[in-house]
Amino acid sequence: MTDTSITSHIFSFVRRERKLTPGQQRALDALWPLYGIEFSDHVCDLDAAFNRHAPYVLEIGFGNGESLAQMAAENPDINFLGVEVHRPGVGHLLYLIKEKSLGNVRVACHDVVDSFHNALANARFQQISLFFPDPWPKKRHHKRRLIQPEFVGLLLDKLSADGILHIATDWDDYADHIKGVMQAQSRFINADIRAALPRPTTKFEKRGIRQGHRIHDLVYQKSVTNQLGKD
Repeated sequence: MTDTSITSHIFSFVRRERKLTPGQQRALDALWPLYGIEFSDHVCDLDAAFNRHAPYVLEIGFGNGESLAQMAAENPDINFLGVEVHRPGVGHLLYLIKEKSLGNVRVACHDVVDSFHNALANARFQQISLFFPDPWPKKRHHKRRLIQPEFVGLLLDKLSADGILHIATDWDDYADHIKGVMQAQSRFINADIRAALPRPTTKFEKRGIRQGHRIHDLVYQKSVTNQLGKD
């Protein structure tokens, strides 16, 4: 994931895309028309896209989609929207949707910041998940980290009242950065991990554990009280 200055435009990614496997290409060709969402300059009607009204969870940068698919399978009464710019991951998640018969998952291959500005309605999601975003460990690259004050403001807009933001990282320095950014945002309060949906162990997490990294699960709740007090 990547950030430039949000005052102009943030891109939540860098394209370091590997080639599609034949299976991923087949999934994109056959399943995108069924489960893919094409964002535009107009707000997307998610209820129409899912063919039902239900609580919504958004996962930003879902990687290969394994954890999102598992969470969707374990929570069939929730609609899961995954946004990812890397087509191999999108293709793999589409395959998992078909394999697991997941009617409660839709996929967008799009820059999430652009989606926030144009395609996704405010106060829509009961939870937004960012699991192991690119930590950009070199100091000169810290400005590219996705979690920045302006982006957190966008997350607030998209969360419903009392909505949950769940961020996971295996980089201590990034965890400290996130805590600092979130502490400065009065409309988020610290929440217990139990307030978030249980998440599976991801591929990136397993790699981090093998490398001796500590896993940080950071959970915040949108504060209606602070919002009302501010208004």
